[in-house]
Amino acid sequence: MSVLSNTGNFAYNTVRGAGFTARLLAQTALSLHYVPRRSRFLLDQAYAAGVRALPVTMVVALFAGMILALQTGIELRRFGQSQIIGTVTALSMCREMGPFITGVILAATVGSAMAAELGTMKVSDEVTALEVISVDPVNYLVLPRVLALTIMCPILTAFSDLIGIFGGSIVGQIQLDVSPTYYWDTAREALFSPDRILPKDIYTGLFKALVFGCLIAIVSCAAGIRASGGALGVGRAVQNAVKNSVILIIVSGYVITWFFYFLVTA
Repeated sequence: MSVLSNTGNFAYNTVRGAGFTARLLAQTALSLHYVPRRSRFLLDQAYAAGVRALPVTMVVALFAGMILALQTGIELRRFGQSQIIGTVTALSMCREMGPFITGVILAATVGSAMAAELGTMKVSDEVTALEVISVDPVNYLVLPRVLALTIMCPILTAFSDLIGIFGGSIVGQIQLDVSPTYYWDTAREALFSPDRILPKDIYTGLFKALVFGCLIAIVSCAAGIRASGGALGVGRAVQNAVKNSVILIIVSGYVITWFFYFLVTA
């Protein structure tokens, strides 16, 4: 009976949390007309989500591109196809690796900070104080964070893609004997097509990043606002925010890839 009880409680809390998060997202969308009034908070959050997270994102993207090129190049060299490493690295970074790496880093850094900050405000009754003085916590606290991370995640992803492809070129030149000129030529040919203004592989990855940024921010804000129980509750909120954000990144990444590459074939 205890197993059934625990399973039921877990399912109930999961559904309740998902419903709260969905309702918070809807309330945030309905509060977009407050953006001009929250422009200063939006810029502050954009700086925290973008500029401060940029160094670690670039380092991880660089070595991710290098690892991707090295592991792929080892196998390609067995078949005498190491020259196409530029194509493989460029497509992998733009389609999946760039958005995924950026999303996970933002979930671990920015998302956790959002959950901790809002959780601390919740358990110390600061959120209640805002409601008492007729200030809506959604448009005052949640809206700038969600919008800032939604905007900054694709921008950081574009940098991650470029740095990751550059890291692959380093490995290609040093360890796979692929000239940088040929590497960049094959990468450009793989991504860019003369009949398209924006290549599908690039806009699919940027769309993923847009969705990832929104999901990370709304999940983290919801976890923080639902926090209770003092410092221990704030710790649980941060843990749930990062855990749920990573799960949603993986699931939504699969769904978006399936949609763009199986349903939208153009």
